[in-house]
Amino acid sequence: MTIDSAIVQAFTPKGVLRASINLGNPILANADKATGAPGGVSIDLARAFAERLGVGLELVIFDAAGKSVEAVANEQADIGFFAIDPVRGAQIAFTEAYVLIEGSYLVREGSPLRQNEEVDREGLRVTVGKGSAFDLFLTRELKNASIVRAPTSPTVVQTFLEQNLDVAAGVKQQLEADSRAQKGLRLLPGRFMVIRQAMGTPKSRGAAAARELSLFVEEMKTSGFVADALRRHHIEGASVAPVTGEVASR
Repeated sequence: MTIDSAIVQAFTPKGVLRASINLGNPILANADKATGAPGGVSIDLARAFAERLGVGLELVIFDAAGKSVEAVANEQADIGFFAIDPVRGAQIAFTEAYVLIEGSYLVREGSPLRQNEEVDREGLRVTVGKGSAFDLFLTRELKNASIVRAPTSPTVVQTFLEQNLDVAAGVKQQLEADSRAQKGLRLLPGRFMVIRQAMGTPKSRGAAAARELSLFVEEMKTSGFVADALRRHHIEGASVAPVTGEVASR
């Protein structure tokens, strides 16, 4: 397939495709314990898109969602992988979602909280990863409980324990893993939100570039690429988002 050279140039002003990768979301990206090399669904998609453009790939690695978003918003990276959020959408053109991820609450075994709806109470303190999708969402939605921001999403439970907070909010799978490693914790049933994980590029790159990225995401869902990547990386609890946009015929 041939992509217009102007679109390729829009994505690669530095000569390579710079992909912003957030290692703070273990469902989509993580570092190999033996080698330290990054891998995961986000990296697979970044490589596939670089191949489609016919350019080299440079991974720009961060430990938190907020930092990863800032890199794309400030054009220190050309594409990124984020939860769709209106605040982020001010500077970033999002595709439709490619993966849906559940957000859950974690509490201590002795907590009186039993349902997600009980969390928004006066005096309760909820910790989230600074700048994460959960931070943005709960900042809008919580009217009575207060928010305490951990440095990154992987440090949410550590912050929750060290500061003796009431609730930890984050990716369900991450919280489940933390609850297995630390006795005396439990997840509230169900979910309080669903993250619509998408790709994004700076709005300054233009409408044609944004459309090309959107077409790519829809094709990756339609072809089974995203589903295969989730299986290959042994990811449970995340699902492929429905195909909702146009799929290019090339």
